[in-house]
Amino acid sequence: MKEAIKMVVFDMAGTTVNENNIVYKTLRNAINTVGGYELTLTEVLAHGAGKEKLQAIKTVLKNSLNLVDDELAQRMFTLFLAELEHAYEVEEIYPNANAEELFAILKDHDILRVLNTGYDRKTAESLLEKLNWKVGKEIDALITASDVPRNRPYPDMIERAMQQFEIADPGAVVKIGDSIIDIQEGQQAGCGLSIGITTGAHNTVQLKSANPDYVINDLLEIVPIIENYTITSQVG
Repeated sequence: MKEAIKMVVFDMAGTTVNENNIVYKTLRNAINTVGGYELTLTEVLAHGAGKEKLQAIKTVLKNSLNLVDDELAQRMFTLFLAELEHAYEVEEIYPNANAEELFAILKDHDILRVLNTGYDRKTAESLLEKLNWKVGKEIDALITASDVPRNRPYPDMIERAMQQFEIADPGAVVKIGDSIIDIQEGQQAGCGLSIGITTGAHNTVQLKSANPDYVINDLLEIVPIIENYTITSQVG
């Protein structure tokens, strides 16, 4: 019999956080500035969305330019980190539509709310500070790319969250994110549900190419999905 849902693991930028693609615009600018390229934001999102950001740069270089150069990628990454820190100081960051409402609903249902991200911990915590989200209040935990040995699509971040809250069965976990690699992460972890959302990096067609359980357009659509899953787990 399926276990009822105990935890939802959310991606940050594009899923629960609306930062107007600051990260990927900054990533594109760093790649183009250091390399003298003219890559578009669409290309950067297509190949880099959801990944740890040094790996995202390497993937963009390989897929868009057929270029493998770790030293060049590192220089781009260094510039990216410096420019992103400045961008986050001056740009407005908002909760994504209905994120805080959903967090409250899940808390009322005793379902854990975990954020995970391809950002390093320093960047992720700066985002939480700007949003005034606190672990233990709006969310229950934050797991970042710098906390685990392997990043998405590997399941390490989800498994770290499960260990933290002593959840043995990944079938009791939902993963939701706005990029293909989020869906793949949930699938590799064995999550009961792996869900794509169209509020960020990838569109419906791109998300469906990863064979998610659902593609949704608004975070609150998760509520009836979880309720239905819980009902079928009880009768199954």
